[in-house]
Amino acid sequence: MPKSNHLELAARDPNGLAVDDFTRTRTWSELLDRCTRTARFLREDAGLEPNDHVAILMENRVEIVELIIGGIMAGVWVTPINWHLAPDEIAYVVADSGARIVFTDANYLTTAKQIAGDARVIEAGDEWDDLLSKASNEPMDLAGPSGGNMIYTSGTTGRPKGVKRARQPNLKAALDFLSEYGNNVGLDGSGPHLITGPMYHAAPLMFSIYDNANGAPIIIMPRWDEREALEIIARREIAHLHMVPTMFVRLLRLPEEERAHFDAPKLEIVLHGAAPVSVEVKRQMIDWFGEKLVEYWGATEGGVNTLIDSKEWLAHPGSVGRTLPAFEVFAVDAEGHRLPPGEVGDLYCRHKKVDDVFEYHGDPDKTAGAYLEPGVFTIGDIGWISEDGHVYLADRRSNMIISGGVNIYPREVEDALQQHPAIADVGVFGIPDDEWGESVKAAVELRPDFEASPELEAEILAFASEKLARYKVPRSIDFEERLPRESTGKLYIRRLRDRYWQGRERKI
Repeated sequence: MPKSNHLELAARDPNGLAVDDFTRTRTWSELLDRCTRTARFLREDAGLEPNDHVAILMENRVEIVELIIGGIMAGVWVTPINWHLAPDEIAYVVADSGARIVFTDANYLTTAKQIAGDARVIEAGDEWDDLLSKASNEPMDLAGPSGGNMIYTSGTTGRPKGVKRARQPNLKAALDFLSEYGNNVGLDGSGPHLITGPMYHAAPLMFSIYDNANGAPIIIMPRWDEREALEIIARREIAHLHMVPTMFVRLLRLPEEERAHFDAPKLEIVLHGAAPVSVEVKRQMIDWFGEKLVEYWGATEGGVNTLIDSKEWLAHPGSVGRTLPAFEVFAVDAEGHRLPPGEVGDLYCRHKKVDDVFEYHGDPDKTAGAYLEPGVFTIGDIGWISEDGHVYLADRRSNMIISGGVNIYPREVEDALQQHPAIADVGVFGIPDDEWGESVKAAVELRPDFEASPELEAEILAFASEKLARYKVPRSIDFEERLPRESTGKLYIRRLRDRYWQGRERKI
């Protein structure tokens, strides 16, 4: 497919729908005009220089798309902030990023003013619209600098850090890159793209913008709701969307008669990643949706590194795919030596074209620790490569349990426990053990029809013993009302684990 970008789309279809959040809409010409005015405002009216920073603290709405693209046009870094964070955590991100402006909405205006420090606070709606109306809409210089987004890592095991990916050499290259990247993962603009998750997260935000650069209207759900999602997919003839495994689980809990009525012939791709998915859950989703699921492996740091469609996954269940042409993926041992196929080790990626892949903002030591050599980086996952080149994940390095000198991967234990009919969600982690160093603990969220009891705990542990080696079976279970997951699907393990490690010098 030929390259496209937002400049060409505005000229080709000025009155066509570009973005819709069910409250506000933008045509292609309106989107380009507002993105251009955003860039002009940032550089000329607000006085920002290339490489300066701004932050976004607002719920899903069209202005986020405009700010991301406008930031690229202005040559500045834009950081969407997770609005689930506590005020002091939000304040940390604003201060750490050095944001000169915090863009917010009515829901978070009070919080933004409380934590902004020296940053200017601008509210989406009348205030922002008025500022844009006074800004120039003279096109930006395509040979000028390009900006980017600086997404903060989730911080599920510690303080988050801003990730700066290598940028394109100029604005034209940056705008073209958006469409090129979309085509690389199948987001070719062939139909509307539905945002189902929070736009502070890199995956739903940037996948939608890549697709949008190829001509896909972005349809923005304000919040996730499984019934509403199915209705919108069918009614708006959605072609592409991104989901996380938590959404799969919630969809599969709907009554069978409701699921049977779902019909979406225009749906082409359901991208998913950001968190592990159990083999059984994915099989059920493919049985229901058809062979439309496309799984990726990657992270904010390096983008998408592997890809696998449903047909290939059914032949290689559990794999996250083969490496994309721009990357090489391999496993290494503790000394950094490459491992042969099938052996578990730290997974590293090499970008074949770029040495300067990413950096952690303001943290050269953390940046250096992510690289084995120039262009060869890790995002902290453990896994192996099969003989035929398929990548499999074991777990995150930070999640690994070492009990009696033996490595235990919580994901394997979680996948086994998830198959018990009483379990809605599960997290596994290590707790202090004077004899073994660590022992295995499971935190479980039950399905509505089950109640916690010693008898159910014994039943679940016996069930696990049938599927796992004895040393991998949890010693005990904590029944939780709800596990602390992000809306992206990632589990805040530290909130479960830290209660057991308080007062101890080591945390793993």
